[in-house]
Formats: sequence, structure tokens, C-alpha cells
Amino acid sequence: MKIRIVDHPLIRHKLTMMRDAEAGSKDFRELLDEIAMLMTYEITRDFKLDEIEVTTPITTCTGYRLSANCITVVPILRAGLGMVNGVLKLIPNAKVGHIGLYRDPQTLRPVEYYCKLPPDMSAEAIVVDPMLATGGSSAAAISMLKKRGLKNIRLMCLVAAPEGVEVVNSEHPDVEIFTAALDDHLNSHGYIVPGLGDAGDRIFGTK
Repeated sequence: MKIRIVDHPLIRHKLTMMRDAEAGSKDFRELLDEIAMLMTYEITRDFKLDEIEVTTPITTCTGYRLSANCITVVPILRAGLGMVNGVLKLIPNAKVGHIGLYRDPQTLRPVEYYCKLPPDMSAEAIVVDPMLATGGSSAAAISMLKKRGLKNIRLMCLVAAPEGVEVVNSEHPDVEIFTAALDDHLNSHGYIVPGLGDAGDRIFGTK
């Protein structure tokens, strides 16, 4: 499987707290925000930099910065919204697009209901969604971005199931998946086991 598990001790600690059924929406949101920020450090490790000249209090020297407007963050609504701020804390100049997909409860296949992307898509895109379950929504979102000419796409999720990883790997072998945990399997309802429940409901306090 083409997947990178970001298992830093801080991430493992915070993810365990999120899995707890007693964790309320406030704590769940804050922990998700923190993990997204920690994962952004790893997912951007090989992003390209431009050399610039900077004047220090002592002299001038060569410095580095991310290319202007080089990154677009694309949350899959609605749960993906919970990861956006964590990414933007480290990359405040990133653009943000939105893709709305819901999973049909009968077929478990994604259905598009919204898509709003920056007019000038950046060189790198990070698709964010806490749960990679069946993989249908993530694969569909990536296809939508590719149709708009975007080539360098990475997928960042909190928890993944092997079934979802297989779908994304099969449909988009060029897209690397970053996750905090690779769980065991999907149950008959399409939920990740052991997972952490419905991320959207836990983020926003809905049922």
C-alpha cells in the first residue's frame, strides 16, 4: 500500500484521546486541529523552496521560502473542515477550496453536491478528510481535482481503513496517503474499526 503513517508520539497520544467515546466536541475539535498541524509538518517535508536574499542585523545571507501561492488545501465537506485550521496555522498563505460529497447510505458511493475551487489552482494540493473509510469520497475528490489540471496531490487523513487505502491506491497510484493510523477493517455499515465514530458528528455535535 502506498501510505505513510505519521505516528509521532504526540500524534498517537492525541489520537487516543480522540478515540475515547467520552471526548466531547470541543476536545475533539481541538485535538483534530492539533494533529492536523503536526501532520502538516510531515506532509510538506519535500515541498520545493525558492532561494531569497535576506538581510539580518549582521549581514545578508541566502534564505528560503515556499513559492508564493504554491499550496491549495481542499477539505472534503463537512468533516474535512475540522483539519483546515491546523494546516493553515503552518501555511497561512495557502488557498482553500471546498468539495462537497456525501456517502449514499445504501450504495456507500460518493455523491457530489458542491465544488468551489480557487480560479488559479496552485502547484501542490492537500486533500483533507479525517476518515478514509471506503475510499470512495477521497478518490472522487482527487478525480475532480485532476480534471481541473492539478497533478501534485496528497491525501491527509486522521484514520484509514485498508479497504479505503486500496481504493485510492488503485484509482490514483500517484497520490500518496498520509494518515495518523491504519486501522483494522470496515464494519458492515462502512465504519472504520476500531475507528472513532462519525468524525463529522463528533466535530459539530450532531447526530
